Amino acid sequence: MSLNKNKNIFDCLIIGGGVIGCSIARYLSRFKLNAILLEKHSDVCEEVSSANSAIVHSGYDPKPGTLKAKFNVLGNKMMEQVCKELDVPYIKNGSLTIGFNEDDKLTLLDLVERAKKNGVDARFIEKEELHELEPILNEECKYALLAKDSAIVSPFELTVGFMENAMDNGINLALNSEVINIKRDEETGLYHVYTKNNDEYITKSLVNATGLYSDKITSLIEKPKYEIIPRKGEYILLDHFNQNFVKHTLFMCPTKVGKGVLVSPTTSFNYIVGPSNELTSIYDTSTDSFTLNEIKKVASKLIKNIPYGEVIRTFAGTRPNPDIDDFIIEESKENPLFFNVGGIMSPGLASSPAIGEYVSNLIQAKLNFEQNKNYNPERRKVLKLSSLGKEQYNELIKKNPAYGHIICRCEKVSEGEIIDSIHRNCGARTIKGIKKRLRAGFGKCQGCFCQDEVLKILARELNVNINQICYKDEGSEILKYPSKGE
Repeated sequence: MSLNKNKNIFDCLIIGGGVIGCSIARYLSRFKLNAILLEKHSDVCEEVSSANSAIVHSGYDPKPGTLKAKFNVLGNKMMEQVCKELDVPYIKNGSLTIGFNEDDKLTLLDLVERAKKNGVDARFIEKEELHELEPILNEECKYALLAKDSAIVSPFELTVGFMENAMDNGINLALNSEVINIKRDEETGLYHVYTKNNDEYITKSLVNATGLYSDKITSLIEKPKYEIIPRKGEYILLDHFNQNFVKHTLFMCPTKVGKGVLVSPTTSFNYIVGPSNELTSIYDTSTDSFTLNEIKKVASKLIKNIPYGEVIRTFAGTRPNPDIDDFIIEESKENPLFFNVGGIMSPGLASSPAIGEYVSNLIQAKLNFEQNKNYNPERRKVLKLSSLGKEQYNELIKKNPAYGHIICRCEKVSEGEIIDSIHRNCGARTIKGIKKRLRAGFGKCQGCFCQDEVLKILARELNVNINQICYKDEGSEILKYPSKGE
C-alpha cells in the first residue's frame, strides 16, 4: 500500500512501533482522523519493547514531580483495564524490594516516604512477614518494601494489542518504512516524511516515538535538547517448571545505577533473572558468559539455588536512557505540532497507556478532532487452548479441526491459533511474529520441532513462496536454496 501516491495528507503520523507509539495510535483512534504509524521493521514490538523485564511497576521509585512518577502511577492504575480490553495477559503479583542490612533498611524506609508522595500503596515489612510471603528467599534477606499494585504483563501482546485495536478503529500501519528525512513546509506548516523505500508521507502533526533513535530522528528537523545514552540489560530465562517457585517480583534494594538484578515470574509462568546494566551501542543485543555469571552471583543473594538447569535461553535488550534522567514528552517550540516522546526507559512499559492517552489528547487539543463514534476499545478475543476446558476444546475441534492440530508441543499452540494470528489486523508475517503473539517457539526446544511447520503455515496463509518467509526482517529468510534435487 502506498498511501502517499495521491498526496494523501494525514492528520497525524507516528514514527515508531514500540509500545509507546502503538499506545499513542490506539488512543488517537478515539478520534475521527486520518493517521498512520511508520515502523522500520517487519513487525511492531521489535526492539526495546520486546526485550525488557515485563514489569508493571507500581510507581514508588521515580522521583516525585517527574514525568516518570506521573505517568508510571497513572499507567499502573490504567493497565489492568487496558489488558482486559485488549485481551492481554496481566497478573497483579506484587513486588518485594529486598534489603539485607541497616543501610538497605534506611533506603527502603525512604522509598516508603517517596511512595506516599507519589500516591502509591507500599509498606515496609521485616523478616518474618517477608519469609512468609516468599519462603524460598535466603536467610540473609531481612527487610522489604511490599508494593501490592506491581504487576506483570506480556509486553509483546500488549504492543500488538494496542496496534491491532488502533487498526480496528481506523489507524493505518506501514511496516518496513524506515524514516530517513523530515522537512517542514514553512508556508503550509505540513511535514513531509521520507522513508528508505522512497515513499513520502505528508502530515499535519508528527510524533517521534522511536525509542533508541529518538534524538536522531529529532535531529532530522531540529537540534535535539537531549541525548540517548544506550544501556544494555542481559537476561536469563527459565522454563515454566514450577508455578509456585516465586510469586512476587523480587527486586534488589536500588542504587544510583538502577534497580539492579531481579527475579520474577512472567505471565506464562516462566522465570526471568536479570538484567545487567552496561553502556553499549544501539545495535548491541549480545550476551556473554561473564555478564550472565555476574547476574547469577547477584541473584544468589536473593535465592541460593535457582535451578539454572531449567534455562531455555538468554537474551539482551537495550534501553533508551536520556541524559536528563526523565521522560521527554513535549511539543517542539521550534516546529509546531511536532511531538517528542523520547527517553522512555523504565518504567516506560508501565507508563505506556497513560502516555498514549496524554499525547493523543495533546494532539486532539491542537487540531480539534471529533470523537470517533464507532470507537471500540476492545479487540476480538484471542482464543487460546490453554484457557479452555476439555468439553470446550472438543467442541471447538468439531467446528474447526485446525485447533486440534498441535504445532508447538512445548507451548501447546495449535494450527488454528496460528492461522488466526496471521489474519488479524497487525497480523504476524514472520516466524518471530508468531512467536511473540502465541509463544510458538518460545518453549524448551526453542522452535526446533515447530519452526518448519510454522514456516509452511505462514507461506500458505500469506500466499507466498515458502522461501520468502523471514525469521524477523527482510533479508532473514529461513530458506535460501534447496539442498536436494532441483
